[in-house]
Amino acid sequence: MARKHGELPQTHGRVRLYKSVRQTPVPCAQAGNLVFLRVVAHTGEAMGMNMISKGCEKLVEYLKTEINEFQEMRMLSLSGNFCVDKKPSAQNWINNRGYNVTCDVIIPAEVLTSVLKTSAPLMAELNHDKNLVGSSLAGCIGGNNAHSVNIVSGVYVATGQDVAQAGTSSMALVTMETVDKDSLYVSVTMPCIEVGVVGGGTNLPQQRNALEIIAPDVKAELLAQVVCGAVLAGELSLLAAMTSGDLVKSHISLNRKK
Repeated sequence: MARKHGELPQTHGRVRLYKSVRQTPVPCAQAGNLVFLRVVAHTGEAMGMNMISKGCEKLVEYLKTEINEFQEMRMLSLSGNFCVDKKPSAQNWINNRGYNVTCDVIIPAEVLTSVLKTSAPLMAELNHDKNLVGSSLAGCIGGNNAHSVNIVSGVYVATGQDVAQAGTSSMALVTMETVDKDSLYVSVTMPCIEVGVVGGGTNLPQQRNALEIIAPDVKAELLAQVVCGAVLAGELSLLAAMTSGDLVKSHISLNRKK
C-alpha cells in the first residue's frame, strides 16, 4: 500500500531490527501499485547486510500482522534494487550508503616537482578536464575520479570486505586547485564507503592481520577513512604520471611478460 507522502506512518513507532542495529525512519518510493522501502539503520562495527536483511523480514512481518492497512500487502522480493547494493546510483550518491568520508591535503610545490615530476597547474587542469568534464560527458554517476575502484578493490580484498561492493563504494569526487604559490590542494569525497571490521571475511587470518596493521582495535569508521586516504594517494599518483607522460612508459618498462 502506498502512502501519499511516501513514508510509513510514524505513529506506529519503530520495529526492533537486530540487537546492534539502530533504525531510522523508512523512506519509500511508489511506482504504480509497487512500493519500495529503503531501510536505513546504523549497524555498529559490522558492514551489516545480513542483519539488515533479517531485520527487513521482521519489518514486513510486523507491517502485515500488526497494522491493518498492510494486511493485504505481498512482498515480492526482500530487495528491490532501491537500496542500492553493488552498483553506482544517484540514490547512494546523494543519500549515502555506509560511511561518507572526505579527506584532503596540500602538496607543496617542491614535492610536486621533485617526487611527482609535475606541477599544480597541470594537475588541476587535468583533474578538471578528465575527472569532471570527461566523466560528465560520459554520464558517470559518482565517477569523478581516475581509478578509485582499483584502490577500493585492493583494500577490500586485503581486509576481508565484500569486494562486489567496490562498485558502490568507489564512487568518488576528486577536486584539485593551485594554492599558496604553486602548491596543490587535493580533496576526495566518497559518500558510500561500505566497510566493517567484524563478521564475514574480516575473521580470516590474513585479513584480520591486515586490519590490525591499521590499528590493534580498528573501528569501521577508521577503516573507511583509510580507504578514502588511499584513494587520494592513488589519484595523485595516476594523474601525475599522466601529466608527466610516464604512464605508458612505466607500463611498458615494467611489463611482466617482457
